[in-house]
Amino acid sequence: MEDGLPVHVIVAIAGFAAGIIFGGVANKTNFCTMGAVSDMVFMGNSNRFRAWMMAIGVAILGTQTLHISGQIDISSSIYLTSNFGWLGGIVGGLMFGYGMTMAGGCGNKTLVRIGGGNLKSIVVAIIMGIFAYMTLRGLLGLARIELEKTNIDLSETSKLETQSMVEMVARMINAETESIRLTVALVIAGAILLYVFKSAEFRSSPTDMAAGLIIGLMIPAGWWITGVLGLDDFDPTPLFSFTFVSPTADSLQYLMTFTGATINFGIATVAGVIVGSFLVAISSKSFHIESFSDKSDMIRHMIGAAIMGIGGILALGCTVGQGITGMSTLSLGSVIALLSILFGALWGLKSLEEDSIIGGLKAACGRG
Repeated sequence: MEDGLPVHVIVAIAGFAAGIIFGGVANKTNFCTMGAVSDMVFMGNSNRFRAWMMAIGVAILGTQTLHISGQIDISSSIYLTSNFGWLGGIVGGLMFGYGMTMAGGCGNKTLVRIGGGNLKSIVVAIIMGIFAYMTLRGLLGLARIELEKTNIDLSETSKLETQSMVEMVARMINAETESIRLTVALVIAGAILLYVFKSAEFRSSPTDMAAGLIIGLMIPAGWWITGVLGLDDFDPTPLFSFTFVSPTADSLQYLMTFTGATINFGIATVAGVIVGSFLVAISSKSFHIESFSDKSDMIRHMIGAAIMGIGGILALGCTVGQGITGMSTLSLGSVIALLSILFGALWGLKSLEEDSIIGGLKAACGRG
């Protein structure tokens, strides 16, 4: 921009503000995917899981509305390329889901806990970020490249431009993709929200409903910030919304190379989530310092963090990045990653219960 702040700075400021809202709400409502799965497995309570699913439904409606209205082109997001990384979604999703049970929470929850004074989460964030960066551009990148050789180019095999489920349905019924987009979005989001509000217990929980609504709205807010505020003819901002694995890695690099680095939406949201959680923790007097209970607790968290970092990159996202943001684009790859993360989380929880990886797998498969 010739006058005023550069576009990337405007995007970062808006991303920081959105991150504050995200982190504050996640702290106040205890929004947590691992906790949601744990509640269902061990207590039979689905409220937090339904809050997460509500966030997905709201995010789908908001994101697809932005696309239909022409404000953003969702097909330019990383989730809708024609390069279909099915194996990365499965392997990475399983790793991330399993890792977050060892590390005490996903990427989002890790940042929220940092804001609440949890020293364990600082260690988890650092290790997750390091291993994520190693998988992106470092030593582990060699293995990632080998895994990506299994990717399917849909433009060649199926003549599909993207991995959008809308485009796939349009192909099956011989219709134009954009002509059925609203219908497909309403059917999928409607089915999700029907499941969510079928529970009377959930309907009687304003905290969980608020979590699902506000967190869900943050996803289209992110698309709007990068796609509308970030629109620049000379230096456009990549279309992006909330995700926390690669941005955590970018944040570590940014802190170490500040004078030669440029802030982006992801880095700003990481900082915003921590600050938002901190403000809520201070105002509610829930802020307290927590550290590892013993060396085995520390080792478990460190291993889980490393697995999360690798898995989050292979799967192209975390419980928020693929589970909500990716799902909002109606990407088939996001569905695969989401289901893999859920099974990985179930496997991890059962492994902790059985004190055995193999025993946990058998229990997760219903053979325990």
